[in-house]
Amino acid sequence: MRRGTSSPRRDWQRIVEEQGLVFGTPARYGSGQARPYWDESVHYVLEMDEVLSLEADVELLHSMCLEAVDNVVLTERYAEFGIPEWVWPHIAESWKRRDPHVYGRFDLRYDGGGPAKLLEYNADTPTSLLEASVLQWHWKTAVFPDDDQWNSIHEKLVERWQEIRGVLPSSDLYFTWSAADPTGEDHITTSYLQETAAEAGLDTIGLAIEEIGWDPVLNRFVDLEEAPMRNVVKLYPWEWVVDEEFGRHAAESLPRTLWIEPLWKMLLSNKTLLAILWENYPGHPNLLPAFSDDPGVLTEYVRKPKLGREGANVQIVAPGYETETPGVYGSEGFVYQAFDPLPEFDGFRPALGAWIVGDSSAGLGIRETPGLVTDDGAAFVPHRIPQT
Repeated sequence: MRRGTSSPRRDWQRIVEEQGLVFGTPARYGSGQARPYWDESVHYVLEMDEVLSLEADVELLHSMCLEAVDNVVLTERYAEFGIPEWVWPHIAESWKRRDPHVYGRFDLRYDGGGPAKLLEYNADTPTSLLEASVLQWHWKTAVFPDDDQWNSIHEKLVERWQEIRGVLPSSDLYFTWSAADPTGEDHITTSYLQETAAEAGLDTIGLAIEEIGWDPVLNRFVDLEEAPMRNVVKLYPWEWVVDEEFGRHAAESLPRTLWIEPLWKMLLSNKTLLAILWENYPGHPNLLPAFSDDPGVLTEYVRKPKLGREGANVQIVAPGYETETPGVYGSEGFVYQAFDPLPEFDGFRPALGAWIVGDSSAGLGIRETPGLVTDDGAAFVPHRIPQT
């Protein structure tokens, strides 16, 4: 694995905007200056044997995560996740039914010299999907046409919708996001997901989550036309949903209205998962030691809020590396993970976002930052696999 450079395509801004990247705040260089969020002046080069190894790691991690859900449901360890007690039986039922899941993103530490290490799992509302699936593929095709890329995300999403359509309550699929998102990223991500479902032959409708109604007489969710909503694909975290006024309806009306991602993914989108995995698989080469609510035996660690996002409220405790980021998370508790700094390439630190679609690894997106924490100042950079 190495970091390479190439000249950006002429008129690249217009190209990526036409491909859907119309949102976003700029990333940042180490100096604090603005950097394009999509930066194709640099890219990462991975060898095919590295990618094959990473693919296997991702599918193994995915199976370990599903085993962890089974373990938590069986032993009813929901309190460690800070999940309200009224939600517990609904999570258990959602898991026992195997409510269908579509996609997720594993964030990994990888330097090419050893096994990938799981940093966290974005299992409920992963973003940077369009960049990983569409934008970097077009970049590779235009700039390095003879090279390959770890990227079957689009094809696998279409296949996944076709796989699960038989278990959905209807063929109508609503795609919803919050209109309160100031960047527009959530809307773009759900619009892209909607395209893949439509390509799979499903009937799709886009609707802001604020526009979803509840019919108290018929006890069902309805759209603006009062039509029943039987399937809802949301880019809105479950922990927010269950705190909303309609949250009880969402949980209690399952499976008449199915939500994707499913309710059982509350256990995977919470960083308590990291501690459960370490407990289940101590010393596993793809894991870092992690503990819930207490650093345990760790003397150098990263303290992460269980429900944190975009690198907010992260504290690093290690000589010479002390860092703390601001934010609004942490009241739900923290997970303490052994400190293993991201590798440095030309002054930047990449975090690998490895995509899983269904139960198969599907591709890679890389975000890099000059700092130790991959936050909302990170830039997305493409990758390629040279054909030898």
